[in-house]
Amino acid sequence: MEAPMKCICFLVFLVILGISEFTPVYGAGECGKASPDNEAFKLAPCAAAAQNVNAPVSSRCCSQVKKIGQNPSCLCAVLLSNTAKMAGVNAEIAITIPKRCNIADRPVGYQCGAYTLP
Repeated sequence: MEAPMKCICFLVFLVILGISEFTPVYGAGECGKASPDNEAFKLAPCAAAAQNVNAPVSSRCCSQVKKIGQNPSCLCAVLLSNTAKMAGVNAEIAITIPKRCNIADRPVGYQCGAYTLP
């Protein structure tokens, strides 16, 4: 009787172990738990400014860039995200937005893919 009970306990343990192996675990990325593609939607007020270097940058855009830009790797991931590309964002122009917003504590010189934050 004792041997079958140990066998059943062992099988239950293996089943639990097997189930836990199939449960995905998502770690924090550049933007914490949020994906850069989801964060890119927050930069919708920057659409025109991210496509034309001469377009005015709205205060709403600057506010969002300042928030996201507190984490430079997140800002870069957002500006280079698939969502930004599909929205017509020109990364070379978009990378200038923190400077155009006169954000004093922006990460000047931060390497963002092939671009450097001015």
